[in-house]
Amino acid sequence: MSLPPIALAATWNPRGEIGRLERLLDRLHQAYAALYISLPPQPDHPADQIDLLDRLAGDTIECFVNPDWSWGRYTALRLAINSSAPWIHYADLDRLLRWMEQHPSEWLETLARIQICDYLVIGRTPAAYATHPQALVQTEALSNAVISSLVGQSMDVSAGSKGFSHRAASYVVEHTHPGHALGTDGEWTVLLKKAGFQLGYVEVAGLDWESADRYQSQAADSHRQRQAADAYDSDPENWARRVAVAEEIIRLGFQTAAREIQVIDPVSAES
Repeated sequence: MSLPPIALAATWNPRGEIGRLERLLDRLHQAYAALYISLPPQPDHPADQIDLLDRLAGDTIECFVNPDWSWGRYTALRLAINSSAPWIHYADLDRLLRWMEQHPSEWLETLARIQICDYLVIGRTPAAYATHPQALVQTEALSNAVISSLVGQSMDVSAGSKGFSHRAASYVVEHTHPGHALGTDGEWTVLLKKAGFQLGYVEVAGLDWESADRYQSQAADSHRQRQAADAYDSDPENWARRVAVAEEIIRLGFQTAAREIQVIDPVSAES
């Protein structure tokens, strides 16, 4: 039986989703040739959850615990390029689990779309975006506008899901370094555009707000999402945190736009 041509590079801070992952594991293996999960440092999550994940994973998932949480996305890509799969799907795992539960056909259709360009930015439909707290909506409007201007295409770059050709992912790992955390939304997008890789964009319903699912046995309904979003917005520290995230995305975008970038050969990039 031939393996799917795509590997999963995921970041994850487990917050009670182990049971949902276990239920979806067979479907993950059917869709991906290999599964790589990049985790924050051990003190950030209960040790018993990681022990359970290790037992669940066995030889079928490669997990890596980072020395700092900000390394997560870089490490996920670095692990996945060791796979022979010609395509890589980066995803925040908590978002991916919700997507698989709520919109499974759309998820599989998007995996197919990943395989027709070098770098696919996967954004949110207006309805999916509307499920998020205003602290995210209003701050991401700024970072999305800046990165869209830098690459010359309107995009929602912060939905926690992107697709790569193997060469594009390898280029990112070679030309960036760990520690940029969520700023990668701007850095990766501007870097690959400037380097000459083919960018694509799609909006999906399945990347609606996932944080309301934490410590739940299944994906939250719209009522619980709205309650959780309102509670999130009521805390000024969450607004400050999201302002800092937007600033990091914008700063990395401008820094990358100003860098000397090695432009790739477009013929070999498509091969």
